[in-house]
Amino acid sequence: MKPITSLLITSLIAGIAAPAVANTDLTVYTAFEPEQLAELKSAFEQQHPDINIKWVRDSTGVVTARLLAEKAQPKADAVWGLAATSLMQLDQQQMLAGYAPKGLEKLDSRFRDDKAQPHWIGLDAFFSAICFNEVEAKKQGIPAPESWADLTKPIYKGKVIMPNPSSSGTGFLSVAGWLQTMGEQQGWQFMNDLHQNISRYTHSGSAPCKLAASGETVVGISFDFPAASLKAKGAPIEVIFPKEGSGWDMEAAAIIKGTSKLQAAQQLLDFAATEQANRLYNKSFAVVAIPQVAQARPGYPADINSQMIKNDFAWAARERDNILTRWNSNFSGKTEAKK
Repeated sequence: MKPITSLLITSLIAGIAAPAVANTDLTVYTAFEPEQLAELKSAFEQQHPDINIKWVRDSTGVVTARLLAEKAQPKADAVWGLAATSLMQLDQQQMLAGYAPKGLEKLDSRFRDDKAQPHWIGLDAFFSAICFNEVEAKKQGIPAPESWADLTKPIYKGKVIMPNPSSSGTGFLSVAGWLQTMGEQQGWQFMNDLHQNISRYTHSGSAPCKLAASGETVVGISFDFPAASLKAKGAPIEVIFPKEGSGWDMEAAAIIKGTSKLQAAQQLLDFAATEQANRLYNKSFAVVAIPQVAQARPGYPADINSQMIKNDFAWAARERDNILTRWNSNFSGKTEAKK
């Protein structure tokens, strides 16, 4: 019996010396691109090994609609990587908890909620871009567009794909950008003229660029991340930033009010605002919340900030439902079926 007793005592001592770590599963809703998720999760969990991120990922519109639908019984603890205009819409419904993460003062003022205790923080900026397949264009004798207005010319009929703004944040920032730069009347007229040349609307913001890269379309209205990354991988596309400027939005982060895992969610927001996290965002985006961290990325204009239109985020969030209702009434008939 002595060896058994000795073994039991040794086991008990070991248990006291190294208590088990109680892991926290943190449910995080996101619209980050799938290829970003593993690295962001790994970087956070290395600093917080007791917290396990459980991603729930979809396109911006789908995530936003899901959060709103779950308002009475939230299932998310935090949001990390969703359009700021979407988070502003949630904030109007009083769904976000206030929290000032460590290092808040380092963030560009455009990337901070202006409340004394912010309800969200910005991470990086993403903006409209055109993916133009040079090989297919040459075969078909189609010139490269220089402006948004060019895309309404008859030569582009059936050659343009763009995201549906109801399901895609990229689609919405493009539409909101056109309405702000052109004015409401001219903006809607532009979209009507553009619609005549659209072959279909996708549910994903990156899909039009991927379809242009594969040669399925000549022109894909998308955003800078897939455009730059696909070109860097050798896709036969030219990345065009239209001369009128690009609509843009911020990927942002927030805590869902009422979460039972508040401390873990706050630690996530702390990490989201760090220089380390900003360096990870900068791998995908040229403009990040901490300007000093940003390194120039190939394929972007030298002065990227001059490409970004003057953006009224509060207006875009406030008018989102009205804009989408009108857009769907006029244009949704060409939207692809959901898979």
